[in-house]
Amino acid sequence: MENFLLLGICFGLGLLFRRFPQFPETTPKVLNGFILYVSLPSLVLYHVHELTVGVSAILPTSMPWLVFGFALLFFLGLYKLKVMSFQTTVCLVLTAGLGNTSFVGFPLLEAYLGKESLGYGILADQLGTFMVLSFPGIILASIAMDGKWHFYTLVKRVLGFAPIYALVFAILTRQWEYPSALKIVLLRLGDTLTPLALVSVGYMLDLRTIAGHGKYLLLGLGFKLVLAPILVYFVYAEVREDQLLFQTILFESAMAPMVTSTVITIEKNISPHLASLMLGIGIPVSFLTTYGLNLLIKGNII
Repeated sequence: MENFLLLGICFGLGLLFRRFPQFPETTPKVLNGFILYVSLPSLVLYHVHELTVGVSAILPTSMPWLVFGFALLFFLGLYKLKVMSFQTTVCLVLTAGLGNTSFVGFPLLEAYLGKESLGYGILADQLGTFMVLSFPGIILASIAMDGKWHFYTLVKRVLGFAPIYALVFAILTRQWEYPSALKIVLLRLGDTLTPLALVSVGYMLDLRTIAGHGKYLLLGLGFKLVLAPILVYFVYAEVREDQLLFQTILFESAMAPMVTSTVITIEKNISPHLASLMLGIGIPVSFLTTYGLNLLIKGNII
């Protein structure tokens, strides 16, 4: 419950700060900069360094890659049919193609499936969602910014993504134990990610923009909260005998849009209002859809 309360308070503060002159229009840019250069690298340094990887990591790790690939094909197909602009397409791929598999995902997994599911959830988040964001995700965002493919420009932008360096460092230093004081510092800095991101999105959230983005919002959330779990259900049906593994993968695929990918989309000015709507509306709606999914599982319907 404290996680849900934090969500509501941070969104509310973001909406409230819009009315105060002490928080200028550049507030989200400052908050997003701190998130991308301090909060997220700190989380990566801690969690990737501590992560234990084995054969069992393959299935939960593969799910975010599958969903992202499906989102890419789905929304690029709509772009080719001239249903939406390229900027809108990239925005929806980055928000609907990547799930909130940690901050929202972990509490919901624990509530619905128990603590035993968190191991699979961490693998899906760290080796799946985060890796997708770090490589194909940031490359796609860079293409949307430049309007075309330039190899050296893409390399420059990827190398300019601070969490990449944290990821490489965490992998290279896995054989050495971090000092306990450093672990505490990294965790505390990492804990700032979700509150700051939600305040930023709350500040950006303007429900009046739904009128111009309603169709795309419905497409994006429909894909993320309905189509993606259906796809995952059929693709991973062969592992249903391991109920905990299968249900964890299914639940993680049904989570709301990822906070960090939304922040990057907003930061790079890729349909920022649509991105903030995807996250701001997607999180509360996902509480209802995952509750419905839980009822289906408990009733042995799926």
